[in-house]
Amino acid sequence: MTQHSRDTPQFYLTAPSPCPYLPGRHERKVFTHLVGERAGDLNDLLTHGGFRRSQSIAYRPACDQCRACVSVRVVANEFRPSRNFRKVMARNSDIIGEQRSAVPTSEQYSVFRAYLDARHRHGGMADMTVLDYAMMVEDSHVETRIIEYRKRGPDSGITGRGEELIAVALTDVLSDGLSMVYSFFEPSQVSRSMGTFMILDHIARARRQGLPYVYLGYWIEGSKKMDYKARFLPQQRLAPSGWLRIDAQGDAASEPQD
Repeated sequence: MTQHSRDTPQFYLTAPSPCPYLPGRHERKVFTHLVGERAGDLNDLLTHGGFRRSQSIAYRPACDQCRACVSVRVVANEFRPSRNFRKVMARNSDIIGEQRSAVPTSEQYSVFRAYLDARHRHGGMADMTVLDYAMMVEDSHVETRIIEYRKRGPDSGITGRGEELIAVALTDVLSDGLSMVYSFFEPSQVSRSMGTFMILDHIARARRQGLPYVYLGYWIEGSKKMDYKARFLPQQRLAPSGWLRIDAQGDAASEPQD
């Protein structure tokens, strides 16, 4: 009987289940475990191949007759904010983003719970308890960070710290970019466009760190839930031939990128 090394990933296929994005379709996923000393390298490799991370699992769609889910990454150094993006940045000029180790807090969970109840009440994460949230944050064998977004207070100019927690992003640090694993925000602050602001902030962070990309997960043409990802340009989308560059919405993909 062949013995497999602990560092050799084993891949598994899920059973079909209803697609959460395209009505009337079913999805399947291929997945593997991200554990051990080489978890970070494996996460890098798999992310480049279109996988996403959830806790200690890396997965990607493996649907029988559908290829609608397309991995997207923003070309950070060439990104130039549009007029609407600049408005979002100005609207949130009173927000401070603080990067921390991936440690869950009750304050984060309070915002997370409000976010789920307001926007994803019937979704797959709706029943997550505080312990489930802690596992989502802590169960990582790769380099992961929490970025807390807080409103400036009277002492922020001195301390550099904000006060009221408005939003949170769980982010992996890859060799070539930042991968936004999950983000959420206080639903009472919907007018701030915090989801957009967090992506803009990650693009700025990637540039400061000399990282070329920000990975946004999957874009699905025709899905209103995913439309926003197409606005962050230039970007690259993963096709069977490799990463293809998109410079404007509606553009045909250009030649594969390294």
